[in-house]
Amino acid sequence: MAVRCREIFNIIEKLAPCHLAEKWDNTGLQAGNPGQVIDKALITLDVNIHVAREARDIGAGLILSHHPMLMAPVKSVSMDTPGGELLAFIIRNDITVYAAHTNLDAATGGVSDALARKLDLSELTVLQPSQSRYLKLAVFVPVGHDEKVRSSMAEAGAGWIGNYSSCFFFTRGTGTFKPAPGTRPFIGKTGELEQVEEVKVETIVPAYRLDAVLEAMQKAHPYEEVAYDLYQLENICTSSGLGRVGILPEPLPLQRFAEKVKAALGQDAVRFGGPPDIMVKRVAVCSGSGADFWPAALRAGADTLVTGDVKYHTAQDILAAGLNFIDAGHHGTEAVILPVLKDHLDDWCAKEKKNIVVVLSQINTNPFTYVLG
Repeated sequence: MAVRCREIFNIIEKLAPCHLAEKWDNTGLQAGNPGQVIDKALITLDVNIHVAREARDIGAGLILSHHPMLMAPVKSVSMDTPGGELLAFIIRNDITVYAAHTNLDAATGGVSDALARKLDLSELTVLQPSQSRYLKLAVFVPVGHDEKVRSSMAEAGAGWIGNYSSCFFFTRGTGTFKPAPGTRPFIGKTGELEQVEEVKVETIVPAYRLDAVLEAMQKAHPYEEVAYDLYQLENICTSSGLGRVGILPEPLPLQRFAEKVKAALGQDAVRFGGPPDIMVKRVAVCSGSGADFWPAALRAGADTLVTGDVKYHTAQDILAAGLNFIDAGHHGTEAVILPVLKDHLDDWCAKEKKNIVVVLSQINTNPFTYVLG
């Protein structure tokens, strides 16, 4: 069974919710038709004309990329520029493009976790927790209807704390109300004070899911007028965010660990800073351009930071602070997510009996080539 592009978008956004994206980012639909029916999708780190031609040649109606194709606002589309040529080619060939960028970096099971696992790190914690906004929702439900309301809210996205779902708290008590003329009360009579045994159902809701949770709650609730409270919270999400910190199976000299990183990520070369024989045990990783997170790595007790795009003066600052680093490249530290994303979509297709093919791009979009030897 073929699917519409928006169904794939929904699956990706369950893995990497859009609210996790940085404010400057442009995650989501880049070009094309969300309602387009496809039977093949192409996964890539970047979208360029070569990747677009590959998609056309294999019959992929959807390109799923990590890096957004469009970042700065587009003021004009000129066909004699690379960007204009790419956009025109995609539209002419009915290709839809979707990007999951910093939301996929930060998500549990996303780029940061994939990089940490690739390097055999354990006891993982988040380097820079997401600043996601949460609310507490408390709703008053007559006894016997609380489970239906709870399950409806859970299905809409309420009740998640880290990797634990369906986190709710129930308190029994007595509720009072007097139905006014013109009402149609579920319990009681118009003009008479009613006392009802009720359950206070409390849970946590991410702000971006609030509308959906409230809608689900009200549909499941038997009362004509639903009594509920919302509380602003200052909770910080510790299960998602940029970067991870973990422990190596056994300590390694920095140079040997750099060789391990090079092999694990399939890189022609990596750069490192620090004494070659210093022992590495606690490692922070941040995919892409994560060198600016070195103070967070230091606070987390890491002795070494693995990232990409380390600038000269930043490298000096890192070493002066007593932290080692390994620069494995922007491309090298992010490409680890591509097979993970393919497996995630393949599993969904098999479970839902969707007859679509998910393909990893064969185009190498890494702009750098090294001179070796």
